[in-house]
Amino acid sequence: MRNNESEKRSRKDSKQRAGFSKSTTKKINLSRSKKTARLISKRFDEVEQSRTSDNSKKIIRPSFQKTEKKITGDRSSSKSEVSLVRLNKFIANSGICSRREADNLITAGAVKVNGIVVTELGTKINIRDKVQIGEQTLKPEKLQYVLLNKPKGYITTTDDPEKRNTVMILVEKACKERIYPVGRLDRNTTGLLLFTNDGDLAKKLTHPRSRIAKLYHVYLNKSLTRNDMIKIGEGLELEDGFIKVDGIAYVGDGADKKDIGIELHSGKNRIVRRIFESLSYDVVKLDRVIFAGLTKKDLPRGKFRHLTPKEVAFIKKL
Repeated sequence: MRNNESEKRSRKDSKQRAGFSKSTTKKINLSRSKKTARLISKRFDEVEQSRTSDNSKKIIRPSFQKTEKKITGDRSSSKSEVSLVRLNKFIANSGICSRREADNLITAGAVKVNGIVVTELGTKINIRDKVQIGEQTLKPEKLQYVLLNKPKGYITTTDDPEKRNTVMILVEKACKERIYPVGRLDRNTTGLLLFTNDGDLAKKLTHPRSRIAKLYHVYLNKSLTRNDMIKIGEGLELEDGFIKVDGIAYVGDGADKKDIGIELHSGKNRIVRRIFESLSYDVVKLDRVIFAGLTKKDLPRGKFRHLTPKEVAFIKKL
């Protein structure tokens, strides 16, 4: 009896060292079945519910309403607070150029705000101000958020000198605005890839400090041993530094030990493949099934969809 209890404790300790917990095992318990698809699709609602419950910590969002003066006075000041934005960001958000190019236009004296030439970088304007470049009046571009279930064989770039297929082909009909991929997936990696023209959100989602979680379904060329799983859970030293995953487990009932679920927040290049390669495994298939709380629910391979307002609000809170 004591031996059985000791053995149970030993197995429990091994799971904890590998980054296991009841919740972690549940969210990495992937399979190709519809039942599993429903399981992982619950992640968004579960996280959203936990954020809004009375027992959770309140999220205090910064106010973007300021009371600074507009740069010109041909409009009467409102008693309500006005929304200010940097001029270069306003220009970039109109879709005609990047922020850096907008800075060049400003310093060159090509930009007018309410009829007045503005050359000072860092100038903030009211979003209702009239901004012109030459005779063209700019209008802020509508922010778009598009989620793609990427298939194999597509490069994550906006333009490829070798003329290979890029992910932009797959979303070219999504909207009229110019959108860009948030992060990247390798050519032979499949799964979720977000596109947007919201530069601030894209920067936030790719910054290491944000620790955005990504869940991958991995299929290896050989069975992953329990010892190697524990090594991955405890962290590995790779050529570009130490890496520790948030969770790792065998998929489903664990019968096929080549079938692995792994969750991590690192956005380093080829990080999942390099983790397994460091222990002499080859990744045969790699599929990103969750990104920033978004799932592949009702999104076939090669197709895209627009995020709902609820999803946009959710990822902006991450």
